[in-house]
Amino acid sequence: MFFSAETDPDMNRVRDIYPDMPVTCRPVNITTAEGDHMDRLDDLREQARAGGGPDKVGKRHEEGKLTARERLDLLLDKDSFNELGMLVTHTCHDFGMEDKRFLGDGVVTGYGTVHGRLVYVISEDFTVLGGSLSKKFAEKIAMTQSLALKNGAPMINIKDSGGARIQEGIDSLAGYGMVFMGNVRASGVIPQISVIMGPCAGGAVYSPALTDFVFMVDNRSYMFLTGPDVIKEVTHEDVTFEGLGGAAAHNSRSGVAHFKCDSEEQSIAMIRDLLTYLPQNNMEDPPVMLQQKKGGLRNKLGALIKQVKGGNRGEALEKVLPDNQSLPYDMKRIIEGIMDEDSFLEVHKHFAPNLIVGFGRLEGMPVGIVANQPAHLAGVLDTLSSAKGARFVRFCDAFNIPLLVLEDAPGFLPGVSQEHTGVIKEGAKLLYAFCEATVPRITVVIRKAYGGAYIAMNSKQIGADLNYAWPTAQIAVMGAEGAVKILHRRTLATASDPDREKKKLVDQYNEKFNNPYISANRGYIDEVIKPSETRIRLIAAFTSLSTKLEKRIDRKHGNMPL
Repeated sequence: MFFSAETDPDMNRVRDIYPDMPVTCRPVNITTAEGDHMDRLDDLREQARAGGGPDKVGKRHEEGKLTARERLDLLLDKDSFNELGMLVTHTCHDFGMEDKRFLGDGVVTGYGTVHGRLVYVISEDFTVLGGSLSKKFAEKIAMTQSLALKNGAPMINIKDSGGARIQEGIDSLAGYGMVFMGNVRASGVIPQISVIMGPCAGGAVYSPALTDFVFMVDNRSYMFLTGPDVIKEVTHEDVTFEGLGGAAAHNSRSGVAHFKCDSEEQSIAMIRDLLTYLPQNNMEDPPVMLQQKKGGLRNKLGALIKQVKGGNRGEALEKVLPDNQSLPYDMKRIIEGIMDEDSFLEVHKHFAPNLIVGFGRLEGMPVGIVANQPAHLAGVLDTLSSAKGARFVRFCDAFNIPLLVLEDAPGFLPGVSQEHTGVIKEGAKLLYAFCEATVPRITVVIRKAYGGAYIAMNSKQIGADLNYAWPTAQIAVMGAEGAVKILHRRTLATASDPDREKKKLVDQYNEKFNNPYISANRGYIDEVIKPSETRIRLIAAFTSLSTKLEKRIDRKHGNMPL
């Protein structure tokens, strides 16, 4: 590049200061030196993006797996990723590690956007030393966690690691401690999502367990504290990796995972979908997403009026319940009839299916749904479903997501096993979670609401803002037949026609106790509504509660029955 008085106006001023300088000159080697620096940076970036090298990347592709960076490309909006810590390397000099340095040290960290909203991301790279965690690896994660917390944005961690880097000894263990502390500091402040894309073993499993949602890929990912070989040696049990800690095991049996996906691509698509229901942090409200409808406001209002009169999906709700009150039905039909079309996202689908939890929208407003499922165990509450419901309720409360409870619960599951596995304590978790929640809370009693389950499922006595009931609701200490057997035992024993006498007494009990109108008379139910009116009533109710402000007594924290 040349400077001259003709091309550079400032050149005349330079000549005044340096009169001996020629009119035209070339700065010494600046272009060449600058080019060297830029080329070097480009080379270093290329090395970092190469991960463990083409052979290992090729092997991943042969196995049908994506690389750490390819996963981020799918997760984040196009060209939105900003990497941090690309040139970090480990500092270990033992066991030949000084000759095994990779830029980035096996984890890709940074930030980008999903649907235009800021998120921070961590993606472990199995092609680099098996994705093993070193101290520097952990420091990169901790830095990203800290930035996410400071800036109030969701944190997404894609796990694919062989565990602690053994060559670093205590340093790698200290690194895990840093990561766990970051998870706990962020808990309830920003949404945290973990995605298990490969192995996650040993101490590494505690990080996803501390986050809000865990995704796993069927036949691709697994989590466990101790592997099959150790288990066989210690307990003599034979088990496969998949059977011990695969997606199916953790989604249906342990409850550690919340979503089971068929592929890496599906899991990433579901994460993007999940984020549309969540606020950025605990100081924001969840995003409202109105569906695009042809015809504008006039058609929308017309559709709502028609629904109130019993048309469209509202009319279909009238036909969901069987005539026989003892027969099961699928509560998801009611959820889908109430929520915006195709807006229901179920969480923990395969775990404790007698209770349904998930997210939906009412005229674009996100709500958390907790509903008994009569199609499984008649919708009873038990140890697993109570813990499942409690955790979901607490998440929604932490992130300002209103709660809708759809109740059809005949009670808590009886049995020696339930008592010995802590149904009292687990049921208390659900009670505690609802009592503690300050977000808008509405319950609709669909059919049965008996005994302790009536109270635990967001009754007015534990702080529900509004309680509705369908005409089919049965609200009592217990069902009519069970009550009659206890209350009229002697009468039935001496009756000339016990069956006829029992039917008469059951009818009397239902008329006097087991219907929604008694509860409505006493103010425990705010309104008895038709199924066809449910959606429009809930939209109006949640809108009215959108400015709810409830202040509790200051305390460090309560002592939840864990």
